[in-house]
This record gives sequence, C-alpha cells and structure tokens, in this order.
Amino acid sequence: MKKAFSLFDFSQKVNYKNEILAGLTVAMTMIPESLSFAILAGFPPLVGLYAAFIAGLVTAIFGGRPGMISGGAGATVIVLIALMKSHGIEYVFAAVALGGVVQICIGLFKLGKFIRLVPQPVMFGFVNGLAVVIFMSQLEQFKTIVNGQVSWLQGTPLYIMLGLVALTIGIVLLFPKITKAVPASLVAIMVVFAIVLIFNIETKTVEDIASVQGGFPPFHIPNIPISFDTLKVIFPYSIIVAAVGLTEGLLTLNLVDEITGTRGNSNRECIAQGGSNILNGFFFGMGGCPMIAQTLVNLGAGSRARLSGIIAALTILIIILFGAPVIGKLPMAALVGVMMMVAITTFEWASFKVINKMPKHDIFVGILVAVITILLHNLALAVLIGVIISALVFAWESAKRIRARHYIDEEGVKHYEIYGPLFFGSITAFMEKFDIQNDPSHVIIDFKESRIADMSAIEAVNNLTKKYSQLNKVIELKHLSEDCRILLKNADAVINVNVIEDPKYKVVSR
Repeated sequence: MKKAFSLFDFSQKVNYKNEILAGLTVAMTMIPESLSFAILAGFPPLVGLYAAFIAGLVTAIFGGRPGMISGGAGATVIVLIALMKSHGIEYVFAAVALGGVVQICIGLFKLGKFIRLVPQPVMFGFVNGLAVVIFMSQLEQFKTIVNGQVSWLQGTPLYIMLGLVALTIGIVLLFPKITKAVPASLVAIMVVFAIVLIFNIETKTVEDIASVQGGFPPFHIPNIPISFDTLKVIFPYSIIVAAVGLTEGLLTLNLVDEITGTRGNSNRECIAQGGSNILNGFFFGMGGCPMIAQTLVNLGAGSRARLSGIIAALTILIIILFGAPVIGKLPMAALVGVMMMVAITTFEWASFKVINKMPKHDIFVGILVAVITILLHNLALAVLIGVIISALVFAWESAKRIRARHYIDEEGVKHYEIYGPLFFGSITAFMEKFDIQNDPSHVIIDFKESRIADMSAIEAVNNLTKKYSQLNKVIELKHLSEDCRILLKNADAVINVNVIEDPKYKVVSR
C-alpha cells in the first residue's frame, strides 16, 4: 500500500560527506545575506538569522523536494519594507504569519501545479535576471560608511578586497580540477579565512555588518490590535509575500528538477513554505522562501538529499548560540567571491546560442522578464507579466489556425468541416467562413477536428445557429461535446450530437 505522506525517501542513497560539507558551505553563504537583508529592511539583525534557521529547517524536512535551500530571502523582505516603515515590526510578523496561511491554502487546494504554465522564455528571463541581481548585490560589499556617508572603497582597502575576491573565485574555478571530494566553495572560504587570520589582513568581515550572537528564537505573539482595520493593513502584504515566495520557490523547484533530472512536489512545497512562515511570524523571523543562489551552492557542492538543508539550518543556530566570535571574523571577500561565482554559473549562457533560433516574441518575453527582475527585484510581477504576454501571443497564433473546408454532397447539403480551436480569439475568423445568405437550406457544421473552448465560442455558435434559423435554413452541428451542447441556448432542436464525447482535458495533479 502506497504511503500518503513520507518525510524522507529511505531508498535514496545519501553521500553523508557531501551533504554535511554542502550544508556547512550553504550556512556560510546564507548568514551574511540574511543579515544584509534584515538590516536593509530596518529589522534587528537577528531577525534575519532566525528566519534563515526556521525556514531552512522546516522546508528541508517537509519541503517539496531534496536539495532546495530556504532562508530569509530578499525577494520577500523587500515587500515588507513599506509595512515596517509605516506600522513597525509587530505588523511585519503578523503579515508573515498570515502569508504562511495563504501559502498553505494554495498547497491544500493543489494550486501549485500551475507553475508548470510558466513558459521556457520566462524561465530564461527569470534565471538570467536573478543571476544579474545576485551579482549586483555583491557590489554593495565594496562600499563603506565614512562620516555617515556611504562611499565606495578606495586605495588599499579596495585592492585587498579585490585581491581576496579574485583569490576566492580562482580557488572555486581551479580546485575541482584537483579533487571534487570537498566543495570548492567551502575550501575557498576556509583558505581566504586562514590567509586573513595568519597575515592579520585588515578587511571587511561579517561582524562589520552586524553581530550574529543571540539566543534560541523566542515564542512571541505579534502585539497588534485584533480588528478588521488591522486585517486591511496586513492582508495585502500577506498576499504579496505569499505570491512572491511561492513564485520564487516553485521556479527554483523547477530549476532543481531540471538540474537533477528528478521531480519535486509543488503542492507539498507550498504547504512547507506556509508552515515555515507561520513559525517565522511567531518566533521573531522576517519570513522567507527558497533561495536560488544558496540552492545552487548546495547542488554545486554535491548535495542531492534533505540532510544538507538540515545541517545548514542547525549550523546557523549553533553559530547564533555559540559560534558568533569566530564567524564574525569571516572575511566578506570570501563570501562575495563565492556568490559571484554562483551568479556566473546561474546565468543561462546557452540562451545566447539559441537566441537566433527563437521566435521574436519569445526573445522579447525573456528580455522583458529579465529587465523587470533586475530593475524592480519583483520576481512575482516579472513572471506574471511574462506569462500574460506569452498567453496573449499563444492566443493570437492559435486564432490564426482556425480553418474550414466546405463542400456540397449529392443531396444538396453543404458541409463545413472546422479545423483548429474555437475560442475568444478565433470567433471573428470563424464567422467569416460562412456564406449564410447563399448557402442551401440544409447546412451541417462538423466539429470533429475542432474544439469549442470557452463561452465566447459557444455564443458565436449560438448566434450562427440563430442567423440560419432566421432564414428558415436547417443547420446541424455534429461532433459537439455534451457540455457544449447543454450550454448552447435554444439549439437542441437543430443539433445532431455524436454519441462519442470530446475528450475532457485536465491538468495533472502532483
């Protein structure tokens, strides 16, 4: 008997060395990013680390697939900045928790499957735009604060930073040629860390961003008024947080599916994300979602199981509790170098090779999605616009495929055989196929090679039937599906329905 739900696939072979080392590497790259986003939004720094721990642990155990890494991602945090400024952090916690409820509802109603409607050009644009965003965000580490003003590093500090970043990138590129037993990114971080400590090099470190020391995440009920007015304030943010988190998460899931050649469960991922955000809201977390950069670091380090995500989350907690003095000395240059390499490898360079072979509208969609992602950092909006444009292009192209073959048989009956989908975009072309005034008194329209797809098509057929009836001409509609026949108003007397129903098309659940 098949189990309805299982946490782990115990038949999967787990390389424990790879999983542990990958988890440690992910934790090292996640800490500064979570801190940076928390500070950017005006949250206490520990709120970012708590989010990384909670989201990372919950989704690693309950998420839709192994190998994915979640944490306090910038995509969701950026949405909450306005709420933080207008109402404070207590409202943020409430919005995050409510957003988690929305995500669970989406998972329970199995709406996560609709991520499969995202076309490949949108995926190209999303991934390429995100790669640019990851790379550009690392440039912030080349800035410093002088007399209260933010300015670029200059002179010796700049040269040291550039040198250490270049060394990190060099190690990440060359170390795999020596051995792949240890993740190159972890080796790069450790080597640069050792050089900075041994030679007492003065450079920017993690503790320059914020302290990472604290206690276990405390339980806390958001201190907000329980009223409809409060709901009106937080609900729009909750919807956006849920949408942005699920968009980035399910696109990341698709990407990992592609890389690993396996298949995840999108609805389970929605529920896991929702659960982690509810816990974030009640345990001082800023909310989170799957992080594509850390996921790619994880996969690049050889992880294919859930263990690495659990190791990463527990490592962050241990660092918060005990390891802050050591991790605080970690040079930012090492982490910047690793993340820059992630951005370079994330970018779909292959898209340049096929760009001349792609339809022009696909090229436009891919570039548009990338530009919106880069400029607005709004992944949900970018993907939504890309999907809408792709859908409209598809509708237009499909509308041009409606055709009709007509002939008059030996009994004087005129037959119209319709080919192609009949829907809102093709009804005008469909109506133009008929010569109502000059047709004989008996007309048969055969839908064997066509499909009535929507209400606009049904209304068009109904209007056509009425026009023939007004001229006292008999019209018969053949091979219509039963659902279309029922919906056609006042047409039962003139419909000759084939007993074989049209197939009913459904999206496969998973």
